[in-house]
Amino acid sequence: MLTTLAIENYRSLRRLVVPLGRLNVVTGANGTGKSSLYRALRLLADASRNGAIAALAREGGLPSTLWAGPETISKAVRRSEQPLQGTVRSGPVSLRMGYASEDYGYAMDFGLPQPSLGEFNRPSAFGLDPEIKREALWAGPFLRPASLLVERGGGGVRIRDGDGKWRDGGHVLQSFDSMLSEFADPERAPELLTLRERMRSWRFYDHLRTDADAPARQVQIGTRTTILGPEGADVAAALQTIREIGPRGGLDYAIEQAFPGSKVEIRNNAGRFEIAFHQHGLLRPLSGAELPDGTLRYLLWVAALLTPRPPALLVLNEPETSLHPDLLPALANLVVTAAKDAQAIVVTHSRPFLAALQAGADETGLDLRTTELVKSFGETTIEGQGPLDEPPWKWPSR
Repeated sequence: MLTTLAIENYRSLRRLVVPLGRLNVVTGANGTGKSSLYRALRLLADASRNGAIAALAREGGLPSTLWAGPETISKAVRRSEQPLQGTVRSGPVSLRMGYASEDYGYAMDFGLPQPSLGEFNRPSAFGLDPEIKREALWAGPFLRPASLLVERGGGGVRIRDGDGKWRDGGHVLQSFDSMLSEFADPERAPELLTLRERMRSWRFYDHLRTDADAPARQVQIGTRTTILGPEGADVAAALQTIREIGPRGGLDYAIEQAFPGSKVEIRNNAGRFEIAFHQHGLLRPLSGAELPDGTLRYLLWVAALLTPRPPALLVLNEPETSLHPDLLPALANLVVTAAKDAQAIVVTHSRPFLAALQAGADETGLDLRTTELVKSFGETTIEGQGPLDEPPWKWPSR
């Protein structure tokens, strides 16, 4: 389980160190940095698939994602005694993110590229790609020299063996390659392999479609689906999989809690699956194409959260969107149930949904940790968190 998430110089997150528990809610007003925190987590997950550079490019490149304010904000500026002004940079340009868990910690540091030449000594066409300057994997929740297991500086990687001695990784990494993908070897670096597979299991949901052309509304070929797709196209197959191998009675209970007297049937026509929603008072069931947006969205969350294959980390971005307030307790119950088997982070600005989550956590005895983000001078901080309240965190030096 992740215990700490750290981000530095990503958009409004100039420096953020977030304590984490089993069930976490990130809340705050619009524009306080909730979406940035969510995207930073996705960037970390992309690193496990060697896709962090491409993900940064889709956001406009490293210069577009870096903290746009001054390197430091003086106390006089914060007290409004002096105007906010630019300062002379004293450190290298960097975007850093990492986390600590109960057994391992990991951090990576992106920087600006060095001028390079491609074929025929011409400048490379990829001169704007950021470079991975530093990566580190350590044992335990806090980085110390003695706890380092694998570290990367520039293109070189060194690995600590069982006798505590450092050995060379064997080949030089390209500036765009992460050691998570290149050195996750069960013999040379089993810890990297463990970490990579754990990060690859992280699951994100932020774009479940319910529009008129949403794939979830259409008849789909069905196969056993233990993990709902990112857009929810395979929702019928996922719901049927839950009914067959998921928690006994879990699907029917989730539907009854939200829509009393209703039930969901998955019709199978020669391998093509279709939702049939039986609602109290109607003479025929509603197909997926007929379902109201809120009803379909709730079914999508049922398919995502009752998964028979829980991830190491489940991250939900504003799951309450388009749902009637009456459905929030049922959705909160689904999230709390999912958090029993997977660590969960929920990003929301809905106070009623937060209250429903707290009520569900209290009822089940699950600890809920709330992080409220606020913004001052363009910088995202955690409400009520002082310097001594942060979890211990140290970045690997370049």
